[in-house]
Amino acid sequence: MSQPARTAFRHDADRVAYVRREVNAASDAIRARFPLLDNQNLVGATVMAVSVSAMLAIAWLYARGAIAWYVALPLAAFVTSLIHELEHDLIHLMYFKKTPWAYHLMMALCWLTRPGTINPWTRRRMHLHHHKVSGGESDLEEYGITNGERWGVKRLLMIADGMLAVVLRPAAMRRKVKQYVAAQPVQDASERLQLRIEQVSSYMPIGHLYYTLWHAFIVYHVGLFALHAFDVAVTVPAVVERVMSVVDFLAVVWLAPNFVRSFCINFVSSNMHYFGDIDSRNVIQQTQVLNPWWMLPFQLFCFNFGSTHAIHHFVVRDPFYIRQLTARRAHAALREVGVRFNDVGTFARANRWGGYRPSRRTHHAEADA
Repeated sequence: MSQPARTAFRHDADRVAYVRREVNAASDAIRARFPLLDNQNLVGATVMAVSVSAMLAIAWLYARGAIAWYVALPLAAFVTSLIHELEHDLIHLMYFKKTPWAYHLMMALCWLTRPGTINPWTRRRMHLHHHKVSGGESDLEEYGITNGERWGVKRLLMIADGMLAVVLRPAAMRRKVKQYVAAQPVQDASERLQLRIEQVSSYMPIGHLYYTLWHAFIVYHVGLFALHAFDVAVTVPAVVERVMSVVDFLAVVWLAPNFVRSFCINFVSSNMHYFGDIDSRNVIQQTQVLNPWWMLPFQLFCFNFGSTHAIHHFVVRDPFYIRQLTARRAHAALREVGVRFNDVGTFARANRWGGYRPSRRTHHAEADA
């Protein structure tokens, strides 16, 4: 049986326009079928209220001994992945655009429930810049989560810990901040200084509190384990035990869930974006669809980010729940225009576009498209 003819495109702009038409048509059909989904303020506020309530309920159940830590931790991590999606949508003004107090309340809740991130107002500027120059030299957001770095222990540590991503490469981060600031549409030196201060203070105060508690938790328990392993007797002062009992509780319901969520989203995002050798304004080269079966555990805690984020680069208007519902049709359009799928070779190429070798499965998929 003959295969259907592929769509002919003369330029990449034609390919981008085709994807946008297909995705917008799928989105419009979903909205027409389920009108409630078009009430984005209601949906966003409901997801936020349910997510925050779920986090509090998980903490309460764990405190009462009704659920074990290995139940509470992944449940809370999953909930924070929803809140991450809300923050991303808020950055693009998808909820409460005309109601500032509600908008900023939701932004604040995003930060309080996901304390290991930079503040969302700073991230908003960085993320919008990322869309303009994705994978370019001034794309501070993606560089911050290790895009462009060679894979190894250092990159693994930086993916797992946002503070280490700064501490382990201070000179490189200073250079990237300068490039990012230089690329902003600021008018004078005072505005550039303000942007630098914004970057330096981006974790203050919630992020610093998070990392202080999280690192204290790790050092305390690793230290005790090492001492016991070497048969070294140690007496922990009562006040330290009382403080650490509180930290241990927070680790299960607040700190570790965000560590899991952050690692998963950073691992997926930092490997699905291309970096360094692309035309940063060409959407086709910015991302791939990264959804092999073995990444399902990571996708679970970043709300299927690897499968749907490339769609967002083409069509920004849709909130996260619409992207999930239009993914099948969107993927067909992305394949049609040559967006890569499951290019795991980026792990060896440090996110570079060049050097790509399609697998046999990719060739078969393209032949069947």
